[in-house]
Amino acid sequence: MPQSRPLTLLFADVSGSTKLFEQRGDVVARQLIAQILEGLSMVCRKYDGRVIKTIGDEIMCAIPTAMDGVDAAVAMQRHVATDPTCIANHLAIRIGLHYGECLVEDDGDVYGDAVNTAARMAKLAGREQIVTTASTVAGLRHTPFRSLGTAQVSGKLQAIDIVDIIWQENPAGMTMVQSALGIGNAPALDNRLILEFKGRTIELTPTSPPLTLGRDPGSSIVVESDCVSRSHAVIEFQRGHYVLTDRSTNGSFFRIEGDDEQRVHRDEAKLRRSGVISLGKGSAQNADALIYFRCP
Repeated sequence: MPQSRPLTLLFADVSGSTKLFEQRGDVVARQLIAQILEGLSMVCRKYDGRVIKTIGDEIMCAIPTAMDGVDAAVAMQRHVATDPTCIANHLAIRIGLHYGECLVEDDGDVYGDAVNTAARMAKLAGREQIVTTASTVAGLRHTPFRSLGTAQVSGKLQAIDIVDIIWQENPAGMTMVQSALGIGNAPALDNRLILEFKGRTIELTPTSPPLTLGRDPGSSIVVESDCVSRSHAVIEFQRGHYVLTDRSTNGSFFRIEGDDEQRVHRDEAKLRRSGVISLGKGSAQNADALIYFRCP
């Protein structure tokens, strides 16, 4: 019978692995990724945690307490930041974690809302970043963090407060103190993103669910073109910005007012000010299917 217990669920995945496979080849890259994940596993065990599973270049861990979970995440980032293999290959990790009630199966696997929330934190985290829920660090002293506002988590009606753990020994330009505001009073970011497509206007806020773009009829914005993938891209609020994440075959193009057009492929880019998005090909060749955006 599964048992309910509080745990910290931690997800860590390697940033830069796609380019590593392109540059070093499948065999060498896989060996290097395995070496990094083993190092992360050793850190996990030092904090009385256990590895639930590894999937590709990602590791999932369960750690008994919130404090140990945060400390393990910091230790993992510092381990990778000083590892010669990671430095030489421009590799880093991103981490998401959450402390909450989980269902633990007899075989050791874990399920439940806490797992989903931790996975969402990992998705929000950027390279060399640790993102967690405000509830996880509430009551933990000597844990420097900064508020990232709020984020929507699948299955939850209300957006939740999230924070960025400051783990660097001497982070340039950052103050190593907790927010003078209480965790529970962390301000929600009141940003909006307005998108216009073929006469339709869509407004996103920090608490909006991810906006999907693609050829699939179920997409939030459906773009019918042979050069557009079924699930082409996603726009969502992450770490204080609206971010375009490309998942397509042909890439996404965007131009911010006053800048040159850029292409993003299987990667992400921040949207700011105002501009235009074109899926599958550049805006000059896609004039009838342009998505205009602006941040008021």
